[in-house]
Amino acid sequence: MGQQLLNPLIYLLAAVLAVPIAKKLGLGAVLGYLLAGIAIGPWGLRLISNVDDILQFSEFGIVLLLFLIGLELEPQRLWQLRRHIFGWGSAQVALVSAGLCAAAVAVDIDWRVALIGALGMSLSSTAIALATLGERKLNATPAGAAGFAILLFQDIAAIPMMAAIPLLGVAVTKGHGHGWAHTVQVIAVILALVFGGRYLTRPILRYIAKTDLREIFTAFALLLVISTCLLMQSVGMSMALGTFLAGVMLADSEYRHALESDLEPFKGLLLGLFFIAVGMSVDFGIFMQQPWLILGLVLGFLTIKIALLYGLARCFRLPRDQQLFFAFLLSQGGEFAFVVFGAAATAKVLTPEVSSILVVVVALSMVVTPILLLLHDRFLLPRLQDTKRRPADHIDPHDNPVIIAGFGRFGQIIGRLLHANGIGMTVLDHDPDQIETLRKFGLKVFYGDASRIDLLRTAGAEKATLLVIAIDDVDTSLKMVEEVQRAFPHLKIAARARNVTHLYDLMDRGVTILERETFESALEMGKKVLGELNFGAYRAHRAAMKFRAHNIATLEKLYPHYKDQQTLVSMAVQAREELMDMFASDQDVTSREEKHHWD
Repeated sequence: MGQQLLNPLIYLLAAVLAVPIAKKLGLGAVLGYLLAGIAIGPWGLRLISNVDDILQFSEFGIVLLLFLIGLELEPQRLWQLRRHIFGWGSAQVALVSAGLCAAAVAVDIDWRVALIGALGMSLSSTAIALATLGERKLNATPAGAAGFAILLFQDIAAIPMMAAIPLLGVAVTKGHGHGWAHTVQVIAVILALVFGGRYLTRPILRYIAKTDLREIFTAFALLLVISTCLLMQSVGMSMALGTFLAGVMLADSEYRHALESDLEPFKGLLLGLFFIAVGMSVDFGIFMQQPWLILGLVLGFLTIKIALLYGLARCFRLPRDQQLFFAFLLSQGGEFAFVVFGAAATAKVLTPEVSSILVVVVALSMVVTPILLLLHDRFLLPRLQDTKRRPADHIDPHDNPVIIAGFGRFGQIIGRLLHANGIGMTVLDHDPDQIETLRKFGLKVFYGDASRIDLLRTAGAEKATLLVIAIDDVDTSLKMVEEVQRAFPHLKIAARARNVTHLYDLMDRGVTILERETFESALEMGKKVLGELNFGAYRAHRAAMKFRAHNIATLEKLYPHYKDQQTLVSMAVQAREELMDMFASDQDVTSREEKHHWD
């Protein structure tokens, strides 16, 4: 057991030491992970040796990343992106593959080797590109949107690439047969994912949510991702693409935000482990045998790919200050290159020596990319930015200005009022049956514990303007206020107060938009009771408003002393006596005015 825990200890220690230092130096988290991997790997301190096993396991982080991205894309929006995915994506893969292949053939490399190498290296690193976009919060920029569309197409394009490799080799790789039977299998699996995501997964999630056990919900989320991976792998398709489709099928589900927040920590840790594994996989033995050849290949590869991507960025009409960023972002080789080159070596299209050299070139390009992005930010971007103010980034329609936490009777009234006036809102509630009922009426309601900060973040709290806290539990409400104020200081809070003590506790925490849940409705009922007792309508209204004003003034007067029970009781008695005196003195006035006012 001690030996089994030693390796995780080394990974975590390397990450904890390297990543904060890299972030502080402005190098970014990705480069920190890569450097940590180099330091502890076979060519550094030699603390870890089984790099291949770790790399395969850590690729699960990429799978989780694609699943979470799928959760952000409703099928309708994915359909809207089809031109970008297949238009921009196919243009990138075709142009970069042709450019790299032509360059290789020009230096007298066999066309088959050149073609496989070019196809593999045309693919970029989904993990590095998307992690960089997320870290810099650039997903919604034109460069971010174009990069995402191309990366998604690359995941699709990797499948026919793998299928083409045996046709170029002298040995057929072991695997699934091709032809109609395999095509039918692939179509059946995709249909199963669509059907399961739509009609089977949601009822199961609803059933599990009723248990109110977060760990079981998390376990099912992981089970869903892993089973999708195995299903796609069984027919020789991309696991990442399969989990992406599964995420898309759940993108309009009420459980979307809960799934996101539960899987996010696993994604971050596994992606970090993947980058560490990439750093460890850099074979400096091969590098030291032929350093100038490998450095020349890395330089030539990056130069050609960056130049072609920059040309595409201009054709795509990306903003001038984002064109080089787009080219640097996708400049490296990708994770699928390792798979492509391995399969090509098995099919004897590539010799083991050539395959190893190409793997080192791809790994080094991954290490170089964060450095290129750093140089871009420090030296190139200030020269490229226009003097005019940059226009605001596009915000997707689901980024609503209001988040309502708790959608019981109190929250529903607020939500209906906002909806009737065309104001977008994201609603979080923990009652599965309630959510299912409300969704039948077209309301966007999501399952999840609204008091969790990670869930609020995925629901858009960083961009929202106002948070309405309408949950029942007083202690949870107060804790939520404190955590929200720390995590999202810009977010205004409107809170429901269950009673006067709760009201005072909220005021202690600086909440100014407050409403006691029963006070106004009880006051309205009091007016109606007065009306039934032969008070005129004006007199009843005036009495209620007088009482309301006095009550609010009394609350404000008692607030500084509400923790001193003796003083509080004394002042409350005095306040009641003052109210009786006010009504007595007002009675004659209201009776005289009654005949002159509405009734």
